[in-house]
Amino acid sequence: MVKLPENLIKARFLIRPNRFTVIAEKAGQQVKAFLADPGRLAELLLPGTELYLAPAQAGVKRKTVYDVVLLHRDGTFISLDSHLPNRLFAAAFHTGGLEAFQGYRQLTAEVRAGSSRLDFLLTVGGEKEAGLHVEGLPPCYVEVKSVTLVNSEKVALFPDAPTSRGSRHLQELMALRYRGCRAAVVFIIQREDTSSFAPNEATDPLFAWTLRETVAAGVEVYAYRCRISPVAACLSDPVPVKLT
Repeated sequence: MVKLPENLIKARFLIRPNRFTVIAEKAGQQVKAFLADPGRLAELLLPGTELYLAPAQAGVKRKTVYDVVLLHRDGTFISLDSHLPNRLFAAAFHTGGLEAFQGYRQLTAEVRAGSSRLDFLLTVGGEKEAGLHVEGLPPCYVEVKSVTLVNSEKVALFPDAPTSRGSRHLQELMALRYRGCRAAVVFIIQREDTSSFAPNEATDPLFAWTLRETVAAGVEVYAYRCRISPVAACLSDPVPVKLT
């Protein structure tokens, strides 16, 4: 579980002048807030949508005085913090809540892989070299992806905008798998109202094709939905991944 900022403030979405800024209405006044999710979010950020804002950290010089944390639509809380999935994965790992990664004891964040940085490296612990196998468990590289888009059939989709960076990460995972490492991509769906996950073929066919190629190469793919509230967030349970 990851605690969210205390004393969140309700507001109503008005406009999004750029990828990282929204204008919202709070108590009759317009306020500017930072949005940490660069995705399109076109189906979520609709005029009048209820947002939950956190005051910016005191003493930090910035152009916005609030951060967008959540939105609430149709009875569902949805996180709009693209950094939260990494924190959720790390929290679940440290509490033993990730069955697919049982046996690993050490988690290292932001590890170099080729020309990219991947989110995590999982190891048994005590290895001097990243490529050294211990107790039958090879080092496991993990890339975490944030998902907020869910269609009318309750299928979570990624990405919601073309992402060459996402395809490059998948290629790095394939290269690591060919070297004998374990590799996985984990899609964290930042809401609970979903029953499965699939790549968003219509929006980014290259990513969808690369993901299928990645799986054929032996890279593991997982998807988890989340329980989100104005107080805390946590991984809920895995959902099926549909690649075809």
